[in-house]
Amino acid sequence: MSDFKLTYATMFNPPEELHKGFDAAVAKLKQNMGKEYGLIIDNKDVFANEKFDDFSPVNTEWKLATMQKGNATHAQAAMAAARKAFPGWSHTPWQERVKLLRKAAALIEERIFDLGAAMALEVGKNRMESLGDVQETADLIYYSCYQMELNNGYVKEMGKDPLVGYDSTNVSVLRPYGVWLVVSPYNFPFALTGGPSGAALVAGNTLVIKPASDTPWIVRLLADCFRDAGLPDGVVNFVTGPGSTLGQALVDSPEVDGVTFTGSFDVGMKMFQDFGRRNYVRPIILELGGKNPAIVSRNADLERATIGIVRSAFGLQGQKCSAASRVIVEEPVYDELVARLKEATDKLVMGDPTDRAPYIGHVVGKNSYKDFKDFCEELSQGGGKFLTGGKVRTDGDFAKGYFCEPTFVTDLPFSHRLWQYEMFLPITTIGKVKNLDEAMQIANDVNYGLTAGFYGSDEEVDWFFDKIEAGVTYTNRPQGATTGAWPGFQPFGGWKGSGSSGKNAGGHYYLPLYMHEQIRTRIK
Repeated sequence: MSDFKLTYATMFNPPEELHKGFDAAVAKLKQNMGKEYGLIIDNKDVFANEKFDDFSPVNTEWKLATMQKGNATHAQAAMAAARKAFPGWSHTPWQERVKLLRKAAALIEERIFDLGAAMALEVGKNRMESLGDVQETADLIYYSCYQMELNNGYVKEMGKDPLVGYDSTNVSVLRPYGVWLVVSPYNFPFALTGGPSGAALVAGNTLVIKPASDTPWIVRLLADCFRDAGLPDGVVNFVTGPGSTLGQALVDSPEVDGVTFTGSFDVGMKMFQDFGRRNYVRPIILELGGKNPAIVSRNADLERATIGIVRSAFGLQGQKCSAASRVIVEEPVYDELVARLKEATDKLVMGDPTDRAPYIGHVVGKNSYKDFKDFCEELSQGGGKFLTGGKVRTDGDFAKGYFCEPTFVTDLPFSHRLWQYEMFLPITTIGKVKNLDEAMQIANDVNYGLTAGFYGSDEEVDWFFDKIEAGVTYTNRPQGATTGAWPGFQPFGGWKGSGSSGKNAGGHYYLPLYMHEQIRTRIK
């Protein structure tokens, strides 16, 4: 793609060749939908007695794939394969692990159009969001490899003991934990599977992957990239099935040495509690929900604010833990900003996300579709007024999918629960405040602390950074008020109820989470 570097910040002006590649991939993929895919256990395709069909939310008549409904027996087999492979993989020189993982990342890049097309069909991301998810995955893996090299495999000489008559050396070595479980969500099924998987593997752990039930197909295609890169048997295992049975069996397995989970707060907290009832403490990395504020000062550039808020509120139909779900505006610019937001939102195109024009696709499934209608009713009953949206679309081709209008809500009292509850839908509330101190109090008065945005003067920016309780923060950014993190640029992770590790993925401090420290003292 010439010199174009795809990130979530650059995706709004792609070269024409990118569109041509994506269109060709969609056409090819639609001719070959409906294949059956097995589990991958010990590098072998495994087929279960029970299966389930994966349909597209774009058009519920399109069967994308037939997947396996794995059970506790499959969970045990995957764990056993990973355990068996661990000694060999963990003792493979880190340089060789890096080489193999870079090969996997390169395969992802080579297949970006096919993978992006599958993403759009299964998840409902528009084409640029889909391609961004795939490219970010490759970049996350590359970044973990880079960090491993930069830190020389995380081997560091420490100080020498002052022992008279002896030569004493101390060396700190970070070593892998063992078998790592990655449980990923539907909204970023590639990046939020491949990112932690790449980190775990580069560190020397072996892996079991369990995707969300809504997105098993695209994650299987990711597992194929790892397999095709030549990773040894048993190093990467892939299983699909219900979270309540297969997922619980994985979490409960005594073979699990560490877990990365991305998903809802409630599920993450249950997993944390279940994982704590073990014979000893084991690491669990949680990336949970968000209720992300965008604060707009009376000194803001309202054109920037409008573009950034709309993009962050309605990208992927608001089904992002980083979505701008709350807009808090100082009174002097409230009316003008509200008018601008309405105008910009009314121009958004809704439709098949594989087409070129739409920015708004569909929500992931019928449960989200129902939730949208229920939340809109609750917002209306609570005093909210619909600036835009508030309805589902059922006319024409919209009747074949789960399409919800991008919705801004004004006049909802700050005391209403939906100012604090994560809806995970294209619904954003807008509120008016007298000053920035009031705005900050409201912004921080939630259990979450994932992302946050601010529009205002240069003098106000430092105040915002100092006061906001969030792990990823942006100021005066038209590319997205609260969204658009990228490895090596904006590492992604949350505070408070949004995360457990205090370290952000795609940053300097993430990879060591997948290793524990051993101090080696040698006396001569």
